[in-house]
Amino acid sequence: MIKFLDLEKVNNRFRNEIDSKIKKILDKGWYLQGEENDSFAKNFAAYCGTKYAVGVANGLDALRLIIKAHGFGDGDEIIVPANTYIATILAITDNGCTPVLVEPDINTYNINPDLIEEKITPKTKAIMVVHLYGQAVQMQKIWDLAKKYNLKVFEDAAQAHGAMYQGRRTGNLSDAAAFSFYPGKNLGCMGDGGAVTTNSEEIYLKIKALGNYGSDRKYHHIYKGLNSRLDEIQAAVLDIKLPHLDADNNRRREIAKYYRENIKNPKVILPQTYDEAAAVWHIFAVRTQNRDMFQQYLLNNEIQTLIHYPTPPHKQPAYAEWNNLSFPITEEIHKTVISLPMSPVMTNTEVQKVVEVINAWK
Repeated sequence: MIKFLDLEKVNNRFRNEIDSKIKKILDKGWYLQGEENDSFAKNFAAYCGTKYAVGVANGLDALRLIIKAHGFGDGDEIIVPANTYIATILAITDNGCTPVLVEPDINTYNINPDLIEEKITPKTKAIMVVHLYGQAVQMQKIWDLAKKYNLKVFEDAAQAHGAMYQGRRTGNLSDAAAFSFYPGKNLGCMGDGGAVTTNSEEIYLKIKALGNYGSDRKYHHIYKGLNSRLDEIQAAVLDIKLPHLDADNNRRREIAKYYRENIKNPKVILPQTYDEAAAVWHIFAVRTQNRDMFQQYLLNNEIQTLIHYPTPPHKQPAYAEWNNLSFPITEEIHKTVISLPMSPVMTNTEVQKVVEVINAWK
């Protein structure tokens, strides 16, 4: 079976280093807010090109904390792509803000910048872009809109560690950015984990306090915060893997290039890219009108696939008040999209088999 993502194989490359580091942490007996967190935060900020990074418990919390740190709440609107994973939406509503959904570009799956301005109102406070599937959003038009209407720009970079736009990495394209280190991400830990990057010292200090019960020092609480901290073991694992991220992303690009150049089945629609060298292909999502049949066909040929995502946020029971809304492009994507195996540890033989099997599908 060609796995969608062989996490055991991915992490076994670092097994000795991880084992050694975990032993040191256990021997030290310090599990939160310690040296490992400080080291990773410093290194991840340097990698992204930002002044600051803060480790938090997960990607959703990173998004929640960014909005909370900027003081947005009831009545405030935040523009967001309609086809994102629900976490992006949850972070907005959890802060009492109103998500304003915008259709994506069906070819790249990222938010369509040309459709944003018509959704801006006097209540709009921010644009939250999502670098979906590992391809950076085309930010220039968004920056121009933010300047024109005095809006903040936030990044959901949970799927785009290391992706580039105009020579800058994601995480350094906005006022603040959220990352997830869920195990399957391009940079993944051994459980849940996340981070916020920013160039604002004020936002950095505020998020650092907000994620630690609103405390700037022990038993002194300056905000109504929450408990959202990256533990020492996860920080250490991420610090071990971070120097290898660019090489892993390069391998993903090689696989994506082979897929894009060699999948020739007219029933399978390939993703487009603004810049082949800048995308990091967290997900290689194709579309087909016969998705269920296609997925079963691949499984019969020992190729595992996943669907990211079968149901858009506005059709979820959690947002029943939106269920009658219509976003045709988003709905078409969610109805037809399917993700092919993509991993830095895939062999050339496995990649070739995926292509051959897809091209043989009738």
